[in-house]
Amino acid sequence: MTQQLQQVPVAEGLFTWPAEEPALIASESDGRLSFPPRPGGQQYLLKRRGTLWSFTTQDFRPPAPPYDGNDTAETFQPYVLGYVELEDELLVEGRLVDCSVGDLSIGQPMELRILPYTVRPDGVEVLTFAFAPVADSSEAKTGGTDQ
Repeated sequence: MTQQLQQVPVAEGLFTWPAEEPALIASESDGRLSFPPRPGGQQYLLKRRGTLWSFTTQDFRPPAPPYDGNDTAETFQPYVLGYVELEDELLVEGRLVDCSVGDLSIGQPMELRILPYTVRPDGVEVLTFAFAPVADSSEAKTGGTDQ
């Protein structure tokens, strides 16, 4: 029997976890949404899908702190960052995964992913959120239901 690795979100209250369909957690106050959530607002679960609004690459290791990845300047792997517009909600900045810059286009359907970020010295796996292109764009347009 294998023991399951303990997993925790990179920040408490950032997304629902564990969950079959994880969602980012925003706060709502006076009809305005904020992500990450602000103290005092009502919890609001954001949609899991949206469209790519803008993107770029992170080609150098961010300064630490606040970056706390377990890589070094020599082992750092560049990654894609973007803003995803969650329809009728807000823009969320995050890593873009399962794609390269050449795979992306503005307006492309994207969906939320939860993935490993780092492993703490105590062996706990830290998870973060990212967005990935929707595998089947026709499914994204129909909301995943057959028409």
